[in-house]
Amino acid sequence: MFIFSRIAFFLLFALSGYFVGIQYDFAWYGILTGSIFGLAAIAAEMKLKKIELGSFIGGLLGLSFGLLFSYLLLFPLKLFLGEETKIVSFALMAVLGYGGLFFGFSRGKAISFAGIVRLFRGQGLEENLKILDTSVIIDGRIVDVCETGFLEGVFILPQFILQELQHIADAPDPMKRARGRRGLDILHKIQKMSRITVRIVEEDLPKVKEVDAKLVVLAKLLHAKVITNDFNLNKVAELQGVPVLNINELANSLKPVVLPGETMKVFILKEGKEYNQGVAYLDDGTMVVVENARRTIGKNAEVTVTSVLQTTAGRMIFSKLKEEYERDELKAAK
Repeated sequence: MFIFSRIAFFLLFALSGYFVGIQYDFAWYGILTGSIFGLAAIAAEMKLKKIELGSFIGGLLGLSFGLLFSYLLLFPLKLFLGEETKIVSFALMAVLGYGGLFFGFSRGKAISFAGIVRLFRGQGLEENLKILDTSVIIDGRIVDVCETGFLEGVFILPQFILQELQHIADAPDPMKRARGRRGLDILHKIQKMSRITVRIVEEDLPKVKEVDAKLVVLAKLLHAKVITNDFNLNKVAELQGVPVLNINELANSLKPVVLPGETMKVFILKEGKEYNQGVAYLDDGTMVVVENARRTIGKNAEVTVTSVLQTTAGRMIFSKLKEEYERDELKAAK
């Protein structure tokens, strides 16, 4: 659709050039000139389409202030140079105008339509905003992270997230109802924290149907980060250039480092997926897979780490019983 419209746009310019050229008896030159203008207009449209509204507004403001500043500097210079200031004025306008345009374009990324509306409402522009996802609210670990002081500032709570929580809290299923009420309790705890300001925003984005998609669009509008523990939302947000604070990734990064060859004591809890495997868990929930440990299920065992697998879902430790590991090492040494 866009290709056909651009072709039609190009042909319109070429045809306009032809009719203008006929009047001056150079029809072919008119077609060529119209085609060049058409291509330039299409190129400008494609380029401007990639520019964010905030960058465009910032660039215009920077250019305006740069030209105004250069014009003000010319007043004292005229006292010394007289009227011979054409070259100086051109150089000042070029340097300050371009510098203001570049500076405004780079700094204007923080400007958004929602931010401009808040500015007119007298709320001002804010940075380092964080949007809470439903999953991270219900999870509850966000409270512990905030209490330690690692997170602070303004938490944005969209109205559609609050409605989703209320819907879960009113669900007929007891488990869902408990999760929804837990989420509402977590929000009350966060609201009472001195370092945190919870702000409910009314932007509903009716054209976007999915809640996760609304979160990503709102985060882009507000230039905010998304706090979540939802793997799929994490990936979608990253693909669209939205910064994500994933509580699961934070928890995984804080787990103790375990190296191959290290020995630990674990309780073999159950049978593994593969033949003769046993499975144990560390205090932080990390799964430990022990080879040839089926006979030790329900007992404590001393194991030696052989490898560690780190995934987005968590960390898995593969190991062998200590005596078996030492026996294999002796065989390898011989």
